[in-house]
Amino acid sequence: MLPGHSATASGHRGGSRRSQVTLIRDHQACIPLTRILGDGDIVLLLTPVVPPVKSDVGNGNDPFEPFGRALASRHPWIRHVPYTSRNGMTSTHVGFIKRAKTVIFVISGPPTAGQTSQVEIGLMARMVGEERPQIIVACQSVHDLGLLEANFPTIVQLPDYAPSDLQAAAAVLFGETTATAITSLDVQSLMIEPKFWPPENWDGLNVAPIHELWNQCLPDQFHLEKFPLQSLLQRDGYAMHFVVRLPENREVVGFCATYTTFVDREGERLIGSLAMVIVKPAYRRRGIGLSLHEHALKQLKRIRGVDRIQLGSTFPRLLSGIPAASASESWFRRRGWQMDGQAPGRGQDICDWILKIDDWPSGGLSASTGLTFRQGTFDDFTLIADFVEKESTRKDHTGWYDQYMNLANDGRISDIVLGLEHSEIVASALIYTPSEASSLAQDLPWARTIGSDVGGVACICIADGNPAMTTSKDTVMIRLLDACVTILKEQGMGRVFLDAVKGGYEGFQSMGFQKWAIYRDLWQKI
Repeated sequence: MLPGHSATASGHRGGSRRSQVTLIRDHQACIPLTRILGDGDIVLLLTPVVPPVKSDVGNGNDPFEPFGRALASRHPWIRHVPYTSRNGMTSTHVGFIKRAKTVIFVISGPPTAGQTSQVEIGLMARMVGEERPQIIVACQSVHDLGLLEANFPTIVQLPDYAPSDLQAAAAVLFGETTATAITSLDVQSLMIEPKFWPPENWDGLNVAPIHELWNQCLPDQFHLEKFPLQSLLQRDGYAMHFVVRLPENREVVGFCATYTTFVDREGERLIGSLAMVIVKPAYRRRGIGLSLHEHALKQLKRIRGVDRIQLGSTFPRLLSGIPAASASESWFRRRGWQMDGQAPGRGQDICDWILKIDDWPSGGLSASTGLTFRQGTFDDFTLIADFVEKESTRKDHTGWYDQYMNLANDGRISDIVLGLEHSEIVASALIYTPSEASSLAQDLPWARTIGSDVGGVACICIADGNPAMTTSKDTVMIRLLDACVTILKEQGMGRVFLDAVKGGYEGFQSMGFQKWAIYRDLWQKI
C-alpha cells in the first residue's frame, strides 16, 4: 500500500468492509507488520484512556479493546497497555517498551484544557523506544493533531475510534488491504499552504486567552495559574510579547514571549530571549509559528546592546530552553538553530532537579578544614558583588549578577548562602521559598507550582581555578548544597528545587536528586 492512499480493509477470515483508513507515511517500511515480526515478537499497543464511542461500545468499556483483539487474532503476542494524559509515560510503560519489538501508539484527539498532549506523550514513547519501530494510529485528522509537524516516521489515520475503524486499521497494519484510487488521498491535501500572519504587540490587558493557549500547548508540569503567568509576562521595560489573531473573529491562535536581560553590571550588553512560541494545535503548519519566530528575532536584533539571542529565558524563567525530546526540536532545527552539542549554545542538556529533603545524605557529610558556610550579611555586600560578577561573567551565567543584587537591594541578603575558605568567598547560592515575595521567587515559578513545601536553590557560583582554594570544587558544591538544604528545612520545606543546572548528572542523582525537566541550551551570536 502506498503512503497517502486510503484502504478498503478485508475482514479477517472472510468478509469485507469499507473504512477510510489512510496510510499517511511509512518511512520505517514496517507496514505490513508481517515484514518485521516473527513468532514471539512482542507488539506493544499503547492506547489513551478516553470515553467510548457511544454508538458502538457500552459505557465503562475500553473503546480500544476491539483493536487489541483484532491485532491479537493476527499476531498472538500483543500487549495492550493504556496510558493517561495525567501520568504520561510511567516506569511501567517504559518496561513494556523495552521488551517490545515494535510499538503501536494510538492518539484519539487533541488535548482538552489542562491536559498533556497525546502527541507529546507519543514523542516521549518514541524517545524511550530508541530504534524500535513506532506506528502512530491517529483517530482523527493528522492536520488537526499537528502530527505532520511532530515528524513521526509512520502514521496511520482513522476517521474515529469506532470498532469498525479499529478493526479496519488492524487489517491495514497486517497488509490485508486494497488501494482504492477513488478515495486516494495525497498528503499535501492535509496541509494548508503556509503564509505570513502579521503579529501584533500584545497589550497585556487580557491574559485569559494566553493562559488558555499556554496550558493547551504545554505539558502538565509546565501549567500555570492565570495570575502567576500574568506576573511573569507583564515586565515593563524589558518584555515584548506578540500575538497572532484570526482576522474574522480576533481569536488568539499564536503567542510569542520575548525579554531582554543585562549580561553584567556595566549595563551595556544585553541578551535577547525568545522565551516561548506557541500555536493552537488546530492552526499549526499554516505559518503562524514561523511568522512569530521571524518577527520576534527581527525586533530583538533592533534593540541596542543585544549581542546574543537564546531560546528560553533567564529571568523571569519561563523555560530554560526548549524541552528535550519534544516536537519543538525539529521545528527549531529547521529554522536554523544548531543542536549538535559540539559547542556552547548548540543543544547541550540543562536540567531542573527535585529533591526530597529526607533523601538528602546530610549525616554523612564531613567538615573540611577552613571551609565554612553561612547566610550573607550586609557587611558582605561588596565582596558578594565582586565574586558573583567575576564568576558569572567567566562562566557565562547571564542575569545572575542582577538576581544577587536584587535580593541585596530588597533587604534579603540573608537569602544569599556563602561558602568561605578562611575569609575568602569561594561559593554562593540563592535560596527562596514559595510563600515569599522576593524577586527571585517571583522570577522562578516552578518550585511553587510543584507544591507549597518546595523551596528553591538557584544561581550557584563556585570559584573555579582559584589558586587560594585548597578544597575540591565537588566538595564545595556538596557542602554548599547541604547548607542550603539545612536552611530550607528549618524554614519548613520538605523538598528542594534546583533549576537550570548544566552537567553533574551522576553527582546529583547520588545525592538523592531526581530529574524534573530537561531542556536544550540554544543560543546564537548576532
